[in-house]
Amino acid sequence: MDYKKKSFFILLLLLIAPWFQVSPAYAQNTGQPQGKPVVRVIMFWSSTCGHCEYVINEVLPPPQDQYGDQLEILLIELVTQEDVDRLYETAASVGIAKENVGLPFMLLGERVLKGSEQIPNELPGLIELHLAQGGLNYPDYPSLAAYLPESIDSGELSQPNEEKEQASANTSIDAEREVLDVQPTEGPESSGTNGFTLAAVILVAMVAGIIYVIYTLIEGGDGTEDQRSQWIDLLIPLLALAGIGVSGYLTYVETQAVEAICGPVGDCNAVQNSSYARLFGVLPIGIMGLIGFAMILIAWLVQWLRDDKLGSYASLAMLGMALFGTIFSIYLTYLEIWVIEAVCIWCLSSAVLITALLLLSVRPASRALDSLGDGD
Repeated sequence: MDYKKKSFFILLLLLIAPWFQVSPAYAQNTGQPQGKPVVRVIMFWSSTCGHCEYVINEVLPPPQDQYGDQLEILLIELVTQEDVDRLYETAASVGIAKENVGLPFMLLGERVLKGSEQIPNELPGLIELHLAQGGLNYPDYPSLAAYLPESIDSGELSQPNEEKEQASANTSIDAEREVLDVQPTEGPESSGTNGFTLAAVILVAMVAGIIYVIYTLIEGGDGTEDQRSQWIDLLIPLLALAGIGVSGYLTYVETQAVEAICGPVGDCNAVQNSSYARLFGVLPIGIMGLIGFAMILIAWLVQWLRDDKLGSYASLAMLGMALFGTIFSIYLTYLEIWVIEAVCIWCLSSAVLITALLLLSVRPASRALDSLGDGD
């Protein structure tokens, strides 16, 4: 019992220590004029692009109605060869090669959204993010100077002016062909490794882990306890604390409307700004993970300190929560690879941690089943 008490106090200190650290300050962008913050967006489009028509008619009106004069969208129609050249120059300014340019092409500061899937998935979250940060002005690129008016009517989508419509009659056939060569792109583009291979490997590992756990429980795994198994069990609270840290950071990102630090793998901000970042559009996924890892830690503490039926039930609850978390992580990873088309390294880290907890929870659960089966 002395050994357990010492371990308990050490883990308690590990749990409490992070709360005494100074939280990072949340700085807002004050570059907007006084009054309500305004987010200004630019989108290149073409009348020959069906994806553009969909975004203009179906995607943009709802946020425009919701935010009113706090959202200004400048639509730039590709009518002349000069328009196309300026699109390519703008894309080059944000590091996108000519061959990777697609329509519709939307700019929020230096952030680029393309296609009829990425824009509706990420635009609402980005608008909220920048409004919370104090607003966002048009990007300051020389290629855009000709399009940026000194002021535009707030709350209205800017439409091509009469000069552009007149110029369209004089557009050369070659220019029209080059406009048509700008193909719609349906997936997000990341400056780093996209991480899809890593996500797929983790997805397969999670499925294999669940199969292993089910097989072990059916076959009746080794529930014996020795000194080595005690130290292996101590990995559970450490992994749970790591999960709390990861989920806590995601909760901070999702609730405080700040951009996440993604690193060289994937595009976690694309995932966090998608419609799938909140369960039923309400509960942030980060909070779910935070609650789940905290509950697993509590269950471990109960089963570690109690040798009665309550401890056995806590072991089974720990396994059940880890199993549910792993299944839910499989679903989220599937969404990242095939629906959102972007990978979040923080989400993958959480998936690895919950899967490891699932595997480590088998031994305590087996002991609990043996204990309950013996009537203890």
